[in-house]
Amino acid sequence: MAITSDARPHTAERTGIGLRLPHMAEVVATRPPVGWLEIHPENFLANPHGLELLTDLARDYPISVHTVGISIGSADGIDRDHLLRLRRLIDHLHPTLVSGHLAWSTVGGTYLNDLLPLPYTAETLVVVSAHLAEVQNVLGRAYVIENPSSYVSLATSTMTELEFLHALVAATGCSLLCDVSNIYLSGHNMGYDPYQFIDGFPAAAVAELHLGGFTPEDDEATPGGTLLVDTHAHAVAEASWKLYAHAIRRFGPQPTIVEWDNDLPTLAILTGEAARADRIREAAREDRHAHAR
Repeated sequence: MAITSDARPHTAERTGIGLRLPHMAEVVATRPPVGWLEIHPENFLANPHGLELLTDLARDYPISVHTVGISIGSADGIDRDHLLRLRRLIDHLHPTLVSGHLAWSTVGGTYLNDLLPLPYTAETLVVVSAHLAEVQNVLGRAYVIENPSSYVSLATSTMTELEFLHALVAATGCSLLCDVSNIYLSGHNMGYDPYQFIDGFPAAAVAELHLGGFTPEDDEATPGGTLLVDTHAHAVAEASWKLYAHAIRRFGPQPTIVEWDNDLPTLAILTGEAARADRIREAAREDRHAHAR
């Protein structure tokens, strides 16, 4: 089956927002000045009124589909029924991008409602590559893979995260969603330099960038230490904005989404975050061009 994607022409020039159900009616009524909208499809599969409103919005905004339930790293395989439901929604919306997480969330037929880490091994690479091919074949679309937020390292890993991402791109030709805030958070939690991580990221494979807020918590494993948790419950941190500017200088002006999933702010605050991303991206793009000259 042919795999298609038509993301870049529509979404690169202006930052979008993650569209969550509490903001839906206001977005429909006001048509805020953002570049595009990203949805979690699981919120619409059994929500006919929400889908009706989303269909109306799709006439005015490019839509991106960011899945949270595919579990591409699960040893139990992919839920084909869920994939087919996603296919019907995707065929209805004609989104510019379809993406999901490098993680697993199902075991024994139970969905765990979390994005759990994978060991970075040759065996995992085989599993994820096979599942990626299956997902793309069923959806008929390219499926873009997002780097995870990290809190622990697994003793069975034989590769670093960057080595695994490079190996996945080499094995499958897939595109990547670079979550800049995840990189800052993971760098803090795992003790690596997030700027060096961006510098080592497979730049040619990047198709989208994410920005989101995190929550500091006491690290029980390190007395006096702090763990950053990917809650999407706050504004984007200043450190993430600085790393985003570095990412634009490295990758160019990629399509960008600001995510906010919990303790939602007003829509005006969320669109203000998107406008800030536009300003930072434009300044970083000018820096990139000046350096190239």
